[in-house]
Amino acid sequence: MYRARVIPCLLVRGNGLVKTRKFKNGVYIGDPINAIRIFSDKEVDEIVVLDIDATKEGREPNYELVEEIAGEAFMPMAYGGGVQSLEQIRRLIRLGVEKVVINTAAFESKEAIVEASRVFGSQAIVGSIDAKRTVLGGYRVMSCSGTKDTKCGLLEHAQQLVTAGVGEILVNSIDRDGMMDGYDLKLIRSITDHVNVPVVASGGAGSIEDLKAGVLSGGASAVAAGSMFVFHGKHRAVLINYPQNIDFERIF
Repeated sequence: MYRARVIPCLLVRGNGLVKTRKFKNGVYIGDPINAIRIFSDKEVDEIVVLDIDATKEGREPNYELVEEIAGEAFMPMAYGGGVQSLEQIRRLIRLGVEKVVINTAAFESKEAIVEASRVFGSQAIVGSIDAKRTVLGGYRVMSCSGTKDTKCGLLEHAQQLVTAGVGEILVNSIDRDGMMDGYDLKLIRSITDHVNVPVVASGGAGSIEDLKAGVLSGGASAVAAGSMFVFHGKHRAVLINYPQNIDFERIF
């Protein structure tokens, strides 16, 4: 029976693990290496690691940290943050990263995606879309960790990513990030209805029911979450956790 993937999404700032709300106010929650070890023990489906400051600081990925994380990750790992070139993608893959997440660089040129998908295969390239709701109910596509309005149309950009060769799209709601009150299902569905690659929903999950909704109502092929997997209880005490045996089967 088909089961959607459930993916912890970890945010790195410097050498520490943080969690944001609406892409702001990152709170330190521990050592990313320790978190990776725990998630490995829990046999998670995949892991996503995003360096949220690399692009804003104009620097390359922290390859030393990536190598250390990849060495502890006994599951497929995706990495994003500061990725600008084919050579950087090659280096990350050599360090043990299975998928490379590209966001800001895609607005400057799609050529890196085109070439990377040709060299490494589309399955290794993930296009990331950070979306923020407008007062009229539409969406603005943001870059540089949610700090810059790209002026790109949501569906147009998603389709351009697919045309360029991404094998998957990670859709993150800035407004729901860290709030734990459910995914923006309208946002997810608007993407899943218009692209022919797997879509990973992110931003807002706080319960197993939210994860199910991302798949059954949003049409996502996978669901990612951060706060849900690192916090516990109303006081958001730090506790690495991961749900088991979620039944995503659609009933007709």
